[in-house]
Amino acid sequence: MRQYFRGGIAAVTGALIATSIVLTPTASAAAKQDPDTQALAGALATQQVTWEECTFPGVAEETVKRFKTVKGLACATIQVPRDWHNPADGNTIGIRVSKTETAYKGTSRQGIALVNPGGPGGSGLPWGAAMALRTPVLAGQYDFIGFDPRGVGLSTPLKCSYTVPNSTDINVLNKAKVDGCLENPLTKFITTEQTAYDMDFIRVVLGEKKMSYIGYSYGTWLGTWYAATFPGKAHRFLLDSAVDASQTTLENTWDLQPRTRDRQFQEALLPYMARNDAEYGQGTDPMEIRRNWEKAGGTREFLGQLFVAWFVIPAMYDTSQYPTAAAAVSAVIGTPAAGTDAEKVEQLVSKMLATKGLSDENKAFIAKAKSNALAAIAKKERVAVKTTTAAAEVETWDATFEAIRCQDGQWNQNLHYWNYWLADLTVNAPFIAPFMGTPLCAYWPTKNAMPKPDKKTFPRLLVAQSELDAATAYEGGLATAKALPKAKLISVDNEGSHGLFPYNTDCVDDPIVFFFQTGATPRKQFTGCQALPLPGEDKTFEVGGKLTNGKVKIKMITPAVKEANKIVKDLLSGSSTAAADESGMPANL
Repeated sequence: MRQYFRGGIAAVTGALIATSIVLTPTASAAAKQDPDTQALAGALATQQVTWEECTFPGVAEETVKRFKTVKGLACATIQVPRDWHNPADGNTIGIRVSKTETAYKGTSRQGIALVNPGGPGGSGLPWGAAMALRTPVLAGQYDFIGFDPRGVGLSTPLKCSYTVPNSTDINVLNKAKVDGCLENPLTKFITTEQTAYDMDFIRVVLGEKKMSYIGYSYGTWLGTWYAATFPGKAHRFLLDSAVDASQTTLENTWDLQPRTRDRQFQEALLPYMARNDAEYGQGTDPMEIRRNWEKAGGTREFLGQLFVAWFVIPAMYDTSQYPTAAAAVSAVIGTPAAGTDAEKVEQLVSKMLATKGLSDENKAFIAKAKSNALAAIAKKERVAVKTTTAAAEVETWDATFEAIRCQDGQWNQNLHYWNYWLADLTVNAPFIAPFMGTPLCAYWPTKNAMPKPDKKTFPRLLVAQSELDAATAYEGGLATAKALPKAKLISVDNEGSHGLFPYNTDCVDDPIVFFFQTGATPRKQFTGCQALPLPGEDKTFEVGGKLTNGKVKIKMITPAVKEANKIVKDLLSGSSTAAADESGMPANL
């Protein structure tokens, strides 16, 4: 599976405030009832929905052709209240939905299953058809439903504008960006809470009593939110590659992310290169490879940042691309390239393509990554030419990602804390530290918080987590499994990919499929599974921590990571190079 997750997830407020059209006899009685989205929506509950042929912007033509072979695939835009707290105000937004009709009619049909790929802000519209193709056994019992959450894709988008201040102070710039976004009347309604209500209304429109759900990455936060708000409507839920839903905000998930990327780089990718010296030619000692990487500039240099951002980090989401990441590291370590930044990229990519054993998928990945790297160079050059900002210049940006993660729970707004946080990363996560900056959430006030699940009503669900996940840390998935009532965790030892199901091993897939078919979860709270071998290898190698009693015992900063961090510290000793001064790279990977 392995999808891209750019760093985020979300959380929202507790029990919803009853509107004037909902009668609530007593507080205790209301707490035991799921919110009634059909009643809240009023006349929207009887809207005429026009189903039509689907379009999937940004999806490859060949993939779209495969999607269209799925039985019953159709798309429609469903109107929902802009604010589920005040649906009677008359404001609506559109949610683009895709449906399939693959489930066999009869008693074996389990209903609908919504799918969300993460983000926050990832387009989920293609994922109904995608899941039907990816898990045909379940498609015989479920009609998979995809949708673009509010603010995303073909649903009503969130665009924010702000007047660029005449200042080079990053705090001034960030605050102006946030303040400008908060002036958009739509912004405050782009939250996980509101999306959870949209999901339930999709269930209503499709005429289903309950709904199931598969959520990846941020989608696990969204699924937890729905299950906590509508426990009586939740059927079978899978949280795959989970954020830390034991917390009331997404801050901890992002706090762990830089460290998990450092950890996978050192614990898994470099040992892979060392074991396959015949292909990458960098020796058989992972620490020596790291030392040579840092001597070549590592991520302290713009070229290293480019190759990490577009070749290495994406391969951490899908370890089938480890050959491309290893080739990228090897190319940067090798003979220095000459010329402009773009010419250097061309030279290094040519070296990468000469690596033995690359698959067609690896080569396609390299071509796409090269295009992204060249685009980043062009952006950097445009910024460099533009030395001053015109007075009152207005910039517009896609704000859904930031709006959700910042408005789902209050982040620390003490800028001194964030200065300390960044300083700590330069010591304890130096591989990724040059990419990091103070998050916009540090300037974004909110009163929302993830609702606390009710132990009596919260549904059974499964959590699947890989040991070295670089986007949603194993520690967060473990905390989620412990915090959510009746949750069971499936751990995959020595795996780094983000997004597991279907994983194509019996240990991982069988309990998930059986759960969706029968509702039965594993007897033990923790199930331990072994990872598949990495590309070009015929066995799985032990990395990171040890699997014990179904859980992986792993440390955020392992001995190998500590040693690697010391290499960086020694190289920087006495240097005046500022690690985070480079520009032209995305703030979130």
